Amino acid sequence: MYPILCKVRYETLHLLLQSKELWIQVIVSFVLNWIIAPLLMVALAWAFLPDRQDLREGLIFVGVARCIAMVLIWTDLAQGDGDYCAVLVAFNSILQIVLFAPFAIFYVQIVSHGGKTTVSYEGVAQSVGVFLGIPVGAAVLTRLVLRRLLGEDRYQRRFIRYIAPFSLIGLLYTIMVLFASQGAHVVRQITDVLRVCAPLVVYFLVMFTGTVWFCWKMGFGYKVSCTQSFTAASNNFELAIAVVVAVYGAGSGQALASTVGPLIEVPVLVGLVYVLRWIREKWQWA
Repeated sequence: MYPILCKVRYETLHLLLQSKELWIQVIVSFVLNWIIAPLLMVALAWAFLPDRQDLREGLIFVGVARCIAMVLIWTDLAQGDGDYCAVLVAFNSILQIVLFAPFAIFYVQIVSHGGKTTVSYEGVAQSVGVFLGIPVGAAVLTRLVLRRLLGEDRYQRRFIRYIAPFSLIGLLYTIMVLFASQGAHVVRQITDVLRVCAPLVVYFLVMFTGTVWFCWKMGFGYKVSCTQSFTAASNNFELAIAVVVAVYGAGSGQALASTVGPLIEVPVLVGLVYVLRWIREKWQWA
């Protein structure tokens, strides 16, 4: 997440937030990401997995973890608004540090009545602080210091240009290590994996198509609507996996459910990139 977060223009956020139109989009994004999306994931988890508390909890952690990294890649591929996407990344990064722990406790312990393992606020908050707080803080410090020393142009050409590939390399490495370590677990429980896949596919399709339709009806432009749709449909599965493993252990059903997330999210959202670009041409969406 660090290379992605270094691209965010933190020094200009206060100028962008002076725009009324941007505040409208931020509020829409907040409702989609922090109210509708978690509720939908909880509902789907109960609908598809009423007899598996552990798998439900894993899905709930994925639903609460809002995307702050891969959404920049999806937006770029679909030719969305990169500057607005960076604003949402910064916005959701801050909200995630503050809201992830209480939302996770609320949906797991109160709404879903908890499980055999009690999820502590301190344990979840500590994991979020380590796996999200450190990259965000390091990225802000890096950008402010190096921009002052190098200037914006040299910062982009000599720093961002060389560290940007490490984000994708890190993502692929994380997925490879996760599936290597969980491979035997996945093969032994292939039925559980397939059961987890079903609500995830429905979640991605419903959130994406619903957001696209809403933005179209509201008269939003294509680039902003593209960013809204991928932000609402994506999840920060890296954070969800890190927290679940820290709280429940690597061999838990919760870890299995959260690990299946990227297996479904990556190919589905890559496909939706091309679907949205086709819709843009079909609807002549300006």
